[in-house]
Amino acid sequence: MDGFLKISSRDNALIKLVCGLQSSAKERRKNALFVLEGLRICCDAFENSIRFDKFIVSETAEKRLSSDIKKLSKNAEKCYILPDSLFEKIALTDSPQGIIAVAKIPERTVKIDKNGRYIGLENLSDPSNLGAISRTAEALGVSGILVSGDSCDPYSPKALRASMGTLIRMPLFVCDNLLDLINQNGLNPYACVVDSDATPISNIDFKNGDILLIGNEANGLSANIKENSKRVTIPMSGKAESLNAAAAAAIAMWEMVR
Repeated sequence: MDGFLKISSRDNALIKLVCGLQSSAKERRKNALFVLEGLRICCDAFENSIRFDKFIVSETAEKRLSSDIKKLSKNAEKCYILPDSLFEKIALTDSPQGIIAVAKIPERTVKIDKNGRYIGLENLSDPSNLGAISRTAEALGVSGILVSGDSCDPYSPKALRASMGTLIRMPLFVCDNLLDLINQNGLNPYACVVDSDATPISNIDFKNGDILLIGNEANGLSANIKENSKRVTIPMSGKAESLNAAAAAAIAMWEMVR
């Protein structure tokens, strides 16, 4: 394919870069790059004006997906083609489609709109939960997602796969201090807690400018967040003491937007 550079050595710098980005949040932060693997998520990125720094395809994909590859390659600074055996070395999926894009982590300069309703995640550790929560947020019409810096990386391959592209479609704000960002933008925080003394979430009349906060899977929200937010809880019966973070977030967001 015209304009594609051929690579056949596993010692090539591009191969080492992609492997590092796939496996390490530190490498993603250092290079300000992340990896998109698969046709659907690359198309989502393309349609959301995310520019590709590098676009990589396998020899089989070049033949099988030629029209899609031709379109996506126009969005890339540099394009490469790899033998199938070498492409499999940089892919994480069991049966790779043969398409990978390396993209710049977006600079989030858009101010949070107080006319929206948001979900905030503090110290969430499981990228699958992050992906599931983001998908529910998009489905319910939540305006954006705020993620604390001590949470799992939203640009990790596992989070991106679990989100089915939501994390590159929705407004996403990653911050060092979640409460500071909330206060700077004048949002009204509601802390989701497991506490019978908290207000049942169904009793809250949510409005624009509100944000629901979900904490770490094992330890919940920090004391600082709880002390500076209105505490709400999901009433439960039976023997269950708590809900999975993704399940709790789904119920809470439904109550916020209904």
